[in-house]
Amino acid sequence: MITTVTGKNQITIPAKLASQLEIQPGTRLDWSLGQNGVLIVRPLPSRGELARQAAGMGRSWLPEGVDPVADLIEERSRDEAAEGQP
Repeated sequence: MITTVTGKNQITIPAKLASQLEIQPGTRLDWSLGQNGVLIVRPLPSRGELARQAAGMGRSWLPEGVDPVADLIEERSRDEAAEGQP
């Protein structure tokens, strides 16, 4: 596949590659120069994907049966009850 660089240093990613790599408007690309002048580009995960990957990462360090989110919700409920809020 061949593309042409525009006067503003822009390129069009061939539709077949964009589809295979799930590249869409807003996708960030990481560009680097490899050996022998080979241009390397790789799509970076979206912020949503990074958040999904990070979700629950620390759970392996928690003792079994500990749920800090449930503890926080319970604490907030107690605080609201103490302040007379429903």
